Amino acid sequence: MTAAAQAELSNRRILKVAVPVVLSNATVPILGIVDTGVVGQLGEAAPIAAVGAGAVILSAIYWIFGFLRMGTTGLAAQALGAGDRAEVVALLTRALLIAAAAGAVLIALQWAIFAAAFHAAPTAPETEALARTYMAIRIWSSPAAIAVYGITGWLIAQERTAAVLVVQVAMNGANILLDLWFVLGLDLGVAGVGWATFIAEWSGAAIGLWFCRDAFRSPAWRDGRQVFDAPRLRRMVAVNGDIMIRSILLQITFTSFLLTGGVFGTVTLAANQVLLQFLYVTSYAMDGFAFAAEALVGRFFGARDRSRLRRAVMLCALWGLGTVAALSLAFALGGGWIVDTMAKAPEVRAAARAYLPWMVAAPLIGCAAWMLDGVFIGATRTADMRNMMILSFLAYLGALVLLVPLMGNHGLWAALMVSFAARGITLGWRYPALERATTDA
Repeated sequence: MTAAAQAELSNRRILKVAVPVVLSNATVPILGIVDTGVVGQLGEAAPIAAVGAGAVILSAIYWIFGFLRMGTTGLAAQALGAGDRAEVVALLTRALLIAAAAGAVLIALQWAIFAAAFHAAPTAPETEALARTYMAIRIWSSPAAIAVYGITGWLIAQERTAAVLVVQVAMNGANILLDLWFVLGLDLGVAGVGWATFIAEWSGAAIGLWFCRDAFRSPAWRDGRQVFDAPRLRRMVAVNGDIMIRSILLQITFTSFLLTGGVFGTVTLAANQVLLQFLYVTSYAMDGFAFAAEALVGRFFGARDRSRLRRAVMLCALWGLGTVAALSLAFALGGGWIVDTMAKAPEVRAAARAYLPWMVAAPLIGCAAWMLDGVFIGATRTADMRNMMILSFLAYLGALVLLVPLMGNHGLWAALMVSFAARGITLGWRYPALERATTDA
């Protein structure tokens, strides 16, 4: 085992991984607020809508490659646990090659992608024109944006989340400052927001690579036989493919939740959107301990150390449980105030308060799913993740069909809770097999 893997497995070690991730996540909504705020100063609705539409489309496209973050973390952590430094370095090269290839394809197909996106979700001509301007600039930083996924996963595997925090703060901070300069100072409008993000994403990738500089001192990063080793490539493809299927089903779950909520009218749809922010906050907080589980479980799985793996899972789970308990209590005591702060319309406030108890329950119901996702990613038991997600998705669909006609929007929230519970229960059912696999990993 590496020296880091042999280090004391303690609460301090877990917090050292988790806290920077939580702080890093906190910068994400701030960037969205600034993007919207600066174009809002232009005094027209079209620029706001254009940046919003363009960002959603590109985020959805880049999200497809989110598997690169999770897959790289699990595989690199296991290679570290096994003491295979050459494979750790080669994994970074593979991730960067995937990012470069994916970005090149997106750039080459940009016109077809944009046309398909606006055909599926038509907007006003002025809004579409401005959104295309924004997207046509940002698409050229797609190799960097995707590379950041791989770099982030590689750093998390080594428990270097302080570096991840620096990358995210630098990237989002540069984006915010450039937004203000380009839009408010130079009056570049929507194009200014696009150029700000373009520069920020390339800067983020460059800073991330600087943190990975030790890898490039090893000849393994350019060793073709190591990087393109067929069995390891097949494993990487299988792991990432499983994660992609799981993530697509998860995205369909939330998309169908939003679309189904629309049948209950604008007020209910708006209330659901407000309440979803509670889930996003919970997810951001839980990411820290889930990422810690990914890194630690990966190392001990790779080292075939079952007892340490189990201890890592227990410690991370206890921190996760404490976090969701605190969030549930906070939502119970202050949820009404949070709703009133986010929504000014009285009818939206009233509707959101009616469904607020679901937000009190959601962190506790979803805790096992969030934590076990990290455990299974670290162990690269991604086939189990995929299969259990399929079962959970079917349970969600069944609950949707049965409960929505009976309970309306309460039934919709209940169905989402069913999906959370099903993921936790099914992954928990497969956990003993994960532990047993340490003997033949």
